[in-house]
Amino acid sequence: MPDDDLTTLALEDAESRMRGAIEALKRELATVRTGRAHPALVEHLPIDYFGTTMPLNQLATITAPEARLIVIQPWDKNAIDPITKSIQRSDLGLNPQNDGVVVRLAIPELTEERRRALVKQVAQKNEAARIAIRNVRRHTQDDLRGLLKDKEISKDAERSAHEELEKLTHRFVEQADRDGAEKGKELLEV
Repeated sequence: MPDDDLTTLALEDAESRMRGAIEALKRELATVRTGRAHPALVEHLPIDYFGTTMPLNQLATITAPEARLIVIQPWDKNAIDPITKSIQRSDLGLNPQNDGVVVRLAIPELTEERRRALVKQVAQKNEAARIAIRNVRRHTQDDLRGLLKDKEISKDAERSAHEELEKLTHRFVEQADRDGAEKGKELLEV
């Protein structure tokens, strides 16, 4: 296989995995409460339902009919209590109200102290994404060195691939930083 094909495959794999890290970061950031109701806040909350743990979005319809209200309508009425208990146990700081048919979550205004704590949480999630991206870079660099050692690619092809990998890493780290900064800004808005 020509040098270009092997390095292209390695770089495409790295890009795909880095894109996955960004998508995971976006999902994580969506779960951080900003003072506005959004179904993503609770949709992946684990619910212990008849001995099986599953995400809330597999047990109920989740809507945000108002800016400060999330309504969870389980498909099975027996799921109301497990959903309520899981929300109470979560670190969301929300108090679910259940009327036997739906669970309502009123989203209170965030205090300044809570906003700052959430900004720190966003920074931690952002750093985890940056680390994941750098780990992908490290693994790809190791793969490229292995290809060079096995004489499957030339030194020039390896050097060129490393340069492309650095550009790719820089682009995805910047994307993670932008996403994190945007969420932090959203949290600090009053």
